[in-house]
Amino acid sequence: NCRLETLRLSHCSLSEISCDSLASALRSNPSHLRVLELSQNQLKDPGVKLLCGFLQDSLCELETLRWLHSSQKPKPASLLKGQQVEQKPPAEKVLSERKWWRTMKLAKLHLSSRDGLSWSCGTSLSRCRLSETSCDSVASALKSNRSHLRVLDLSYNTLQDSGVKRLCSGLESPNCKLERLRLINCSLSEFSCGSLALALRSNPSHLRELDLGGNQLQDSGVKLLCGFLHFPNCRLETLRLRDCSLSEISCGSLASALRSNPSHLRELDLSYNTLQDSGVKRLCSGLESPNCKLERLRLECCSLSEISCGSLASALRSNPSHLRDLDLSHNQLQDSGVKLLCGFLHFPNCRLETLRLRSCRLSEISCDSLASALRSNPSHLRELDLSGNQLKDSGVKLLSDLVENPHYGLETLSHGRW
Repeated sequence: NCRLETLRLSHCSLSEISCDSLASALRSNPSHLRVLELSQNQLKDPGVKLLCGFLQDSLCELETLRWLHSSQKPKPASLLKGQQVEQKPPAEKVLSERKWWRTMKLAKLHLSSRDGLSWSCGTSLSRCRLSETSCDSVASALKSNRSHLRVLDLSYNTLQDSGVKRLCSGLESPNCKLERLRLINCSLSEFSCGSLALALRSNPSHLRELDLGGNQLQDSGVKLLCGFLHFPNCRLETLRLRDCSLSEISCGSLASALRSNPSHLRELDLSYNTLQDSGVKRLCSGLESPNCKLERLRLECCSLSEISCGSLASALRSNPSHLRDLDLSHNQLQDSGVKLLCGFLHFPNCRLETLRLRSCRLSEISCDSLASALRSNPSHLRELDLSGNQLKDSGVKLLSDLVENPHYGLETLSHGRW
């Protein structure tokens, strides 16, 4: 008679024994449970094995499983006295009264998706102190013909290449319908890229999102991964490779994938890799291809200068651009770089909606360039982030006036000094 749909047991000092009790209870009743949260408990590998037994059960209808662990307890305020604590002030937002309700609706939608709506039918085992042993249990669940699993997050566990190889036995199963896979900071190397590419090619893949950030994949790993991106059955839309020890060589491999026909890739994140201007120039050979449908490009902290702005502006002008979101934050672009970038913003086919240029050594001169570009073109730009730059009040006012003017599309301006 139990009709419980949501059960939250966070911070309850549970061990793998509780997993056994839960799995047993849920199997005994045609379960209505859709959301199970076990965050901040010491469940470890044995706990995962026990719960994966329930995931394979025909009665399992679980859609969302949150299973996080943090080994660091928050420090009391009294212990932080006298210490330097980095606090970033909230971004300053300038909104016209006309646009307030629309912005609040967007914010509500964003918060809802972060709270789990976008991760329905998902399993998060992030920060659970797991090893490669758990990958066998998860792979078995993926191979089950009753698997509802669409999202799997094993981030911040020491899985290593051996663990990913075990996991791939599940990914290559015809029963696997996984759409999102996150393996952030899992102590992986280029060998895991080879295992993943091979497994995903062997199964007409449903995978739409892959996040391998924080692993030492290097250029050789990306080259192996691009073998999957070229594959005709590849439907990958989001690829995140933040902080993966990549150089400009990887940009050449990825550019080739973007030129492939058809390329389904919509989001690419290469932030925190030393790509340099030479790497962006290589990447641009893919961006200017008619086959490229990329909508979001993140190149935060990639050792870029104003030269990259010129390369990007030229490439995006040559292709009726699909790009909606561009992040070049924490690069030394300077005012000269923004001026070059504005050559793209002036372009009639520019569809850019979000531009992030945080901490790029900009002054009020950049504000003048941006304001001029936005006034000359019925701009689609909705959000502009210039936080962490020395803009001065005179520069901020030029852009704030556009936010308040109903004839322009700009809705959000961030300019806080970090």
